[in-house]
Amino acid sequence: MIRLNLTASPSWLTLAPGLRLRVAPLTTALMVSSRADPAIEALPDTATQEELALAMAKAVARRAVLDWEGVGDDAGDAVLVTPEGIDALLEIWPVFEAFQTQYVAKGLILDAEKNVSAPLPNGPSAGASGTARPVKGAAPTALQD
Repeated sequence: MIRLNLTASPSWLTLAPGLRLRVAPLTTALMVSSRADPAIEALPDTATQEELALAMAKAVARRAVLDWEGVGDDAGDAVLVTPEGIDALLEIWPVFEAFQTQYVAKGLILDAEKNVSAPLPNGPSAGASGTARPVKGAAPTALQD
């Protein structure tokens, strides 16, 4: 079941102890604009899946992250959210993984679910017959023809 968030209000994600991001809802518009991000467009055709995943996560985060708690500079002073800060934050492996799992993956899971469907009556499984046969001498069951 798909649960609709009709309020479309931002929410907080806890990515690590003491690190929270306030993010906008993951919408189609956000994902589409992320895919058109100049950093994605600038990737060479030879870019690996890992390079593409990192660039996409950064593009999504730059659009989605509205505020954060627990992010500071070298002196430990809190810093404001900036595109450069978001990119630097996602260079930290556990933060990247948590962001991917808790935010980006929600959209990808729904995208994958929409591709699942029953076999078509005129598709490659059309006309296929069952290969299971009842065991000789076994009592018939309600499932047997």
